Amino acid sequence: MSDDIKGPRVTEKSDISVDSTAAPAAEIATYDPKLDRAILWKRDIVLIPFTGVLYTLLFLDRTNIANARSLGIGQPDGLEMTLNMPHNGFNTALWIFYIPFVLAEVPANLLFNKNIIRPGLFLGCVIGMCQGLTGSYGGLLTVRFLMGIFEASLPAGATYLIAMYYTKREAAVRFAWFFNFALAGPMFSGLLAYAISNLDGAGGLQGWRWIFIIEGLMTCVIGVIVFFICPNFPQHAQPWFLKPHERERLVAQLEASRGNESEGSAVDSVPMWKILTDWRIHLFTMGFFCCDITASSVASFTPTILTELGWQSTIAQLMTMPIWAAGIIATFGVTWVSSYLNFRTPFIIGACCFQLVGWIIMKVYVPAPGVRYMALFFMSMGTFPQMSIYMGWLSANLRGRKYLAVGMAWMIGFGNCANFISTNVFIITERPRYPTGFSVGLAFTCAGIALAACTYVILVLKNKKRDELRARMTDAECESYDELHFKFVY
Repeated sequence: MSDDIKGPRVTEKSDISVDSTAAPAAEIATYDPKLDRAILWKRDIVLIPFTGVLYTLLFLDRTNIANARSLGIGQPDGLEMTLNMPHNGFNTALWIFYIPFVLAEVPANLLFNKNIIRPGLFLGCVIGMCQGLTGSYGGLLTVRFLMGIFEASLPAGATYLIAMYYTKREAAVRFAWFFNFALAGPMFSGLLAYAISNLDGAGGLQGWRWIFIIEGLMTCVIGVIVFFICPNFPQHAQPWFLKPHERERLVAQLEASRGNESEGSAVDSVPMWKILTDWRIHLFTMGFFCCDITASSVASFTPTILTELGWQSTIAQLMTMPIWAAGIIATFGVTWVSSYLNFRTPFIIGACCFQLVGWIIMKVYVPAPGVRYMALFFMSMGTFPQMSIYMGWLSANLRGRKYLAVGMAWMIGFGNCANFISTNVFIITERPRYPTGFSVGLAFTCAGIALAACTYVILVLKNKKRDELRARMTDAECESYDELHFKFVY
């Protein structure tokens, strides 16, 4: 089911057929494998590409500044010298995006949960190309701050929409697909930056400006399309997406997996203070935070590091692509196996070990460029699978629309606070060794291993306590308890 604890309590069929407290018996009796496959196929070919492409564009907007910078490091027409940035100006331009981005995640998802604003409108707000038109450093900071405001709703809102459309067992792999779309953004950003660099001087604009303008235009066009055709929540899915009988069957499946989570239900009436102080949300968020330290470091500084290894700036753009491709392959492969086995902790700890190898190589500063380039592969392949697994793990351990809305937003929003650290520990005066940055990455990776192990132990103890409580109950008391808690297993 939702847990990281293997055992006989709940089987794979718990997503389809469970006790009558989850879904009416008549609905369960209509179980039709062919219909269920068709509904799953519709969700996969509509929902994941829509949310995934948006996330790809968001990552393009977030990471294209790293590609723009690498096109002209130390050159008069480069990003930093053109805008007269101070010595830490690039770092500031990175982290200022995350101030509104982090603060707006939870309020945005609570508004999303109320279903007052259509998902298409909610997820389609973008602002990107203005970065290329700014004439000053202050203008760049202003635009990136506005980007953080308009794009804050996307990651948490999209993950919440996915969590609402898939059962607990189905969600993990879909989070991996969704997250791989995000990794495709910076991967193709390097290719686009290489191609766009040939536009240097066109229209009287430097090459780094064209990176922002062209990628920003792509974001605006896709945002308009999403506004019109993004699906609503399952209970209100448009007929072009799900026919009435398909919608009813899907809602029955979701209730069989999670219980009744409709607006106004008991599980959805939890006071906000209780959600905001829930140990599950904060524990999983801390684990996500630790792996995001590496993710944000790779996203923000890989082109710069590759340039410092001796590659020309344009070649360095292309050399980033295999690093992201390795992360995509590892994310899907590891998450699929984890979901198939319904077991998460060993995969997270194993991925952390890959991260650890990469950071150690960087920390000891092996002089051979090929070895340091290999270290970036270890970091990518170790980091990104953790993020999709953590998303699925948290969503599987929460019940209720409000819990999901706040929980997913909190993980994405406050997990992204890692960017405040990673964008400030790679100090320009310390290059190319970056001792502060590499030491911080190494420390948080070790903390991530400890947190994953701690999370596993706590979930084991919680499940054991529930089993002991049920064992002391009479049949009637146990039935009443299971009706309230939906036979919930961590």
